[in-house]
Amino acid sequence: MKEMLKKANENNYAVMAINCFNLETVRAVIAAAEFEKAPIIVNIVEDHLLRHCDSGLIAPVVKMLGERANIEVALNFDHGTEYGHLTEAIINGFSSVMVDASRCDLGGNITLTKRVVTFAKQYNVSVEGEIGCMGANEDGSSTQYTMYSDPKEAKIFADETGVDALAISFGSSHGNYPDGIIPKFDFQRLKSIKDLTKMPLVLHGGSGSGEENILKAVEFGINKINVGCDFLNACSKSTKDQLKENPDINYFELIHKVEEDSIEKVRYYIRLSGSNDQSI
Repeated sequence: MKEMLKKANENNYAVMAINCFNLETVRAVIAAAEFEKAPIIVNIVEDHLLRHCDSGLIAPVVKMLGERANIEVALNFDHGTEYGHLTEAIINGFSSVMVDASRCDLGGNITLTKRVVTFAKQYNVSVEGEIGCMGANEDGSSTQYTMYSDPKEAKIFADETGVDALAISFGSSHGNYPDGIIPKFDFQRLKSIKDLTKMPLVLHGGSGSGEENILKAVEFGINKINVGCDFLNACSKSTKDQLKENPDINYFELIHKVEEDSIEKVRYYIRLSGSNDQSI
């Protein structure tokens, strides 16, 4: 992921990181990237690793699919909160990890993140850190201004930890936005952090953020965009549509059609991020 984002930073586009959790979601995301000739990051959030498919099971699957693909594929452990879970993912073959120590103060965040960076270097694994906090909006709320990333703290954090990418909070939130709601992004804050750090910056909660926001975020220095809900919603929609049309459909046929139907949503975001035709 480090080299992907370095190239994106130098050429002013973003690489998509799509939340996956099993063979079918991973395969759909990689297929979409191949159609668009784009680098891609397979994102697996900590909760999914703990509840569905642990790192020892999923890493070999992603590695094999990545080796078969004709584009670059990275495997990222998203929002790792515990040192043990993060290091286990590194040992099991993840090519990058994202440390989420947003629950800590600045000093605690730096300490945990720097510890993971030191461990990851032994395996040539890249590390993404987070400064500020991305809220959740399932209840209709949005990220509060007080949770936004402070540019000066972002610079201190980047310098002290040595992370390869930095997730920042400037208006997006995790989860599905209520109908008709598009978040307001603080682009001046994004610009200030980019000017100070000059490093690859990450937008979390890309789903539902709106085309204008994403295009402008990339213009101002975002180099990695995380999308989970919109992709998984496309999977859910395909499932519902198929069952409505044929309640007795065979599960094998259903899940393969879900895989096919969800590809277009990933292709849409790849084009929006500007990473199409950017794979070596």
